[in-house]
Amino acid sequence: MIEPGTSTASTGTPNTGTAGTGTAGTGTASTGTAHHAVRPAAPLTIGVEEEFLLVDARTFRLVPAAPLVLATASGLPGAIHAEGTRYQVEIATPVAHSATELREELAALRRALGGAARAHGCRLLAAPSPVLAVEGPLHLTDDTPRQREQHRRFGALTDTLVSCGRHIHVGTLDVDTAVAVSNRVRPWLPTLIALAANSPFWGGRDTGHASWRAMAWSGWPSAGLPPHFTSTAHFHRSVQTLLDSGAALDTKMVYWDLRPSGRWPTLEIRAPDMSPDLDTAVLQAELARALVATALRETGERRPEPALRDDVLRLARWRAAHDGLEGFALDPYTGTELPAADLAEGLLELVAPELAAAGDLDHAAKTLAALLRDGSGAHRQRAVFARRQSLRDVLHHLMDETENF
Repeated sequence: MIEPGTSTASTGTPNTGTAGTGTAGTGTASTGTAHHAVRPAAPLTIGVEEEFLLVDARTFRLVPAAPLVLATASGLPGAIHAEGTRYQVEIATPVAHSATELREELAALRRALGGAARAHGCRLLAAPSPVLAVEGPLHLTDDTPRQREQHRRFGALTDTLVSCGRHIHVGTLDVDTAVAVSNRVRPWLPTLIALAANSPFWGGRDTGHASWRAMAWSGWPSAGLPPHFTSTAHFHRSVQTLLDSGAALDTKMVYWDLRPSGRWPTLEIRAPDMSPDLDTAVLQAELARALVATALRETGERRPEPALRDDVLRLARWRAAHDGLEGFALDPYTGTELPAADLAEGLLELVAPELAAAGDLDHAAKTLAALLRDGSGAHRQRAVFARRQSLRDVLHHLMDETENF
């Protein structure tokens, strides 16, 4: 295997933590810098938010049925939510202390939400993108002054609200620690995008990308890769610049791939596509938690961060969205082209001590091996399409995978 850059040199005492949960925004104000964070005393926790599309069970077209589905599923307060449009619904797991617990929570919430969707003639679709074109005007969740202003200011960008991601929260972290950790997790965001790539089709055609959602969503001026923060004060200034420039209406519109949560003491990883396979979902959470644990250890040991060029990282992000797991990637530290699979294996090697300490190494290794053998979500969608050139077949495949627990 080709080792990615200098990052796989990270070794040391294994962490005894697990990983975290939260929601969105920016961190609580703090005067600390990003260079003095230490490992939290308590074990890390994890939590996941998953977004789903709602499609008509007969026509496979998107339907604005979220209010009906959410009302039927109202027995799960705090766990099921509206999203940006009425074509979408969201689940949010409770704080989990193990990957096994997280998987059980995800399965239970998917099962409940899927049942509510079927009650209204819908199917739940764990897909990042509208495979078929959205018909008619966009149905936003609420006709509120905020949503009207968002649509007025950002125009056609609001069409990309009809897309679904998986947000992984790792905690408990104060804002100083979350900012410091984000700098060390940031180089691996392209690899997480490649592992989760699941949006090759958008609006009725093949986009030529494995994760078109990653490309479409980065059109928002407040989205994409976060800056490298020199301090917590720098983080807050960057958020304020988004607000002052008009790039974001409020802190809820800080759409970076990685950010300290504004509601919870967590670091939120927002880069991955939504994907139907539960084991892949758990793998992403395991890797996120292990990346944070590795970064905490390295920060506590005062290790210098490896040199990283922002232009190379930006290109690595595009290449991950374009090629996915089956093609090539750019080493974020050197810019060297190498098979994306090698970089994914390099990530597993980097965080293996932390995965082992959390009891996740066996599951993570087996799930990654299955992904490399069977292909990413994008690869599987294209394989289904190739048989009969049918996007309905693709949608049927996605619906079946979504409901396969």
